[in-house]
Amino acid sequence: MKKKRVLMLTETAILIALATVLSMVKLFDLPYGGSITAFSMVPIMVVAFRYGTKWGLLAGFVNSLIQLLLGANNLSYATSPAAAVAIIMFDYVLAFSFIGLAGVFSKVIKDKPISAVAGATLVCAIRYISHVISGCTVWAGISIPTTAALLYSLSYNATYMIPETIISVAVAYWLCSSLDFTTDTISRAKKTTSSALTAALSSISVLSIAVAVIVDAVMVFSPLQNAESGELDFSLISNVNLPLIGIVSAVGVVLCIVFAVVAKLTKKKTNA
Repeated sequence: MKKKRVLMLTETAILIALATVLSMVKLFDLPYGGSITAFSMVPIMVVAFRYGTKWGLLAGFVNSLIQLLLGANNLSYATSPAAAVAIIMFDYVLAFSFIGLAGVFSKVIKDKPISAVAGATLVCAIRYISHVISGCTVWAGISIPTTAALLYSLSYNATYMIPETIISVAVAYWLCSSLDFTTDTISRAKKTTSSALTAALSSISVLSIAVAVIVDAVMVFSPLQNAESGELDFSLISNVNLPLIGIVSAVGVVLCIVFAVVAKLTKKKTNA
């Protein structure tokens, strides 16, 4: 039991550190503010998938304090002590702590990848709502107009949370389709595959689509934030490089099919 506790603490510390590092890796900085990170929420989700909701929430809370330290300069914009507390609670503590709820569907949905997708979507939605509440209250009159503050906050926060959600869901699905986080040591997901090579090829097949989705999400949403107002502006869709997105998507689909076929052939050859 003591050994398991040490393993739990060590893995959680490593995953929190990884989440911190990934939060600093910006796939794209939006012109008016906000950024799309390299799936920085996923390591905390993994803690939740692996050790449950209580431990996930604790890891999320620790991560929220680290994010607060990294973004402490935002508190300088607070117009009162109450506003500072609201920023701390909504933009950091609640927004990042609730990532630990990602494993909440693990007992309800038996299919692990689907459970991960549902959990990732839920926690991203909670984080989005938390930022929206902060935006239309604390930040109204500072960086958000006081008129129609709620609609503005919904629009502005969507500019980075929609792609962040897509990326997080894609990576969470790939991880849980490739690995089993419920065992004492993280192992290969239990499938009908009969060899490590077949499993690796199947994982690469799913990864091909996941990478294509991530790249497409960044390319589609990064030009849609209005540089002057900060709102999500679909009239800027003309700035999106649609031919390149088509190429990336096509390559992802082709690679997915190729690796899936090779994995199937390898499986048949192994079973023969």
